Amino acid sequence: MSNIAIAATDTKTENALPPPVILLVDDEASILSSLKRVLRPKGYTLITAESGAEGLRLLEEHPVDLIVSDMRMPEMSGAQFLGKAKERFPEVMRILLTGYSEITATISAINDGGIYHYLQKPWDEQDLLLTIQRALEQQHLKKEAARLNDLVRKQNEELQTFNARLEKQVQSRTEEIRQTVMFLESSQAEIKLNFLTMLKVFSNMIELRSGMLGGQSDRVSGLSRKLGKKFKMHDVQLQDLAIAGLLHAIGKIGLPDELIRKPLEKMSGEESRTFMAHPVKGHMVLTPVSAFDEVGRLILYQYERYDGRGTPEGMSGEAIPLGSRILAVARDFEALRSGAIATLPLPLDKAVQLIKSQSGHRYDPEVVLNFVALVEEGDSAVAERARDIKSRDLEVGMQLAQDLRTKDGVLLIVRDSTITANNIMQIRKFEQLDGSSLEISVKILDNAA
Repeated sequence: MSNIAIAATDTKTENALPPPVILLVDDEASILSSLKRVLRPKGYTLITAESGAEGLRLLEEHPVDLIVSDMRMPEMSGAQFLGKAKERFPEVMRILLTGYSEITATISAINDGGIYHYLQKPWDEQDLLLTIQRALEQQHLKKEAARLNDLVRKQNEELQTFNARLEKQVQSRTEEIRQTVMFLESSQAEIKLNFLTMLKVFSNMIELRSGMLGGQSDRVSGLSRKLGKKFKMHDVQLQDLAIAGLLHAIGKIGLPDELIRKPLEKMSGEESRTFMAHPVKGHMVLTPVSAFDEVGRLILYQYERYDGRGTPEGMSGEAIPLGSRILAVARDFEALRSGAIATLPLPLDKAVQLIKSQSGHRYDPEVVLNFVALVEEGDSAVAERARDIKSRDLEVGMQLAQDLRTKDGVLLIVRDSTITANNIMQIRKFEQLDGSSLEISVKILDNAA
């Protein structure tokens, strides 16, 4: 027969842990009564059983923290009962009550039943209470350790889930940022290309108005940039210098028709003074555009001479902006080649010779030295980087090595543009309508045969 008894205790708070449950197993009712008398004041929940079989049944029905079992019982000894209890309920603590003559059985209980402790009968009450208290404390520590391990396991699982989700979010956000950067870079490149194209279109309009050879300003711009690199100019300076090359003749728009197409060597003194004032007008035209302040300054002083006999302020030597000294050489070289200075265009060697003859007078000697070296380098490099083809040989993906212009110098497609199917169709249609054949120069790629 079994019963459950809860000893009277002090009032507990709502958050207090429930009292430990102890299962007392003994076939003698007097022993069970004595155990309950000793343990009742400590507030434990006490369950009693008078046999090992009944004890196993109660373990199935109730959560138990500690078993206190007698050794000598009929049908199933305490050692046998605790062994079975260990197999089915290993988390429950086990204490054995035994006599002096039961040493062999006690050893079996220790080995098979895995008991926490054994007490000899008759027991000492204080020793019994202290042993039970320590067993329950160990039981509590085991439960707490198991709870904490389970909590850590769950938190680790949650952390892994969170990290996986976070990593996915980071990858997604990184991809968004990468796409945004690519879009911005593409937009920036497109804006830069469109800006450069508009400058070239405007430069082309200046050339058409002033009678210059188509593409001359663009060649001045390219040569100026290359010379600027020889002097290790930084990117902003090179950009200003290149734009100044494109717009160096902007002031010519206001010149009279009869003067604008006349070579310099055929101008009268008055006509020459009028013509030489075009940089001042060009500087004035660009004044409203604050971003072109340096560009306007380079254009303004492009006719200053190294020996101080130039215009508009008579500067000399290094007092003249380096960009203006470079622009003067590039401008006059292209003008000599196109016939804008002399009556007839000069061949490359004679144009270079004339530039060299004015070193130290009209031009900065250092600029001339770098110019001569650059021309010599360019002669051997151009043929290796580009080839001339007919429109019938154009293919999608080819890249222009030079601006594509009509025979009259009208700009059609800017240098470095990648040829599209639409470009090819328009070029061939233009040639058909105009009855002409365009001169097309394309880049030779590194992997080309």
